[in-house]
Amino acid sequence: MENTYKENNFETIMKGRRSIRNYDPTVKISREEMEQIINDTVKAPSSVNMQPWRFVVVESDAGKDVLAPLVRFNKVQNETSSAMIVIFGDLNSFEHAEKIYGTAVEQNLMPPEVKERQLEALSPLFEHMATEDKKEMAIIDGALAAMNLMLVARAYGYDTNPIGGFEREKIAESLDMDKERYYPVMIVSIGKANEEGYPSYRLPATDITTWK
Repeated sequence: MENTYKENNFETIMKGRRSIRNYDPTVKISREEMEQIINDTVKAPSSVNMQPWRFVVVESDAGKDVLAPLVRFNKVQNETSSAMIVIFGDLNSFEHAEKIYGTAVEQNLMPPEVKERQLEALSPLFEHMATEDKKEMAIIDGALAAMNLMLVARAYGYDTNPIGGFEREKIAESLDMDKERYYPVMIVSIGKANEEGYPSYRLPATDITTWK
């Protein structure tokens, strides 16, 4: 019974891993439901809980027209998906530290002394952190959010496709984002699949795992 339960759950989860490029263009996700999906997505972990991910949901025809020349090799997703969710990393995410930790104290999720100790230790660290280190943190945390978004979307009955190939140098300004502050991580298209997707081979654990 236990093995069957695990197999069924694994199969459900892995269905969300299908790379869907062609969606049903008649299916639209309401803003209310999209906000619910994002609220569930941001339960992903992040470095010292700074939650640097920022989402731009490109859902309108006008927005997709702006995005079109920036995703030249992913036109089908842009044209047919309910939305293209562009994930950025906020390089100044520590500006929200007081709100994040302060709210945690208000909700009895963190003792006040822990908040003060954390802020005292982290403030100089973030103040002097190199931009490249901030970008690396943004990529790691943004990728965690992207994967969580894909799993959450599947739980809501939608399909996704992660997109890493786009005009990174242009996308922030094109979407009215400060390119010095917001670093592009990934785009995730979302909608109802208009195809089955395709299976792909994965190397087994024996090929990619070392035991010590």
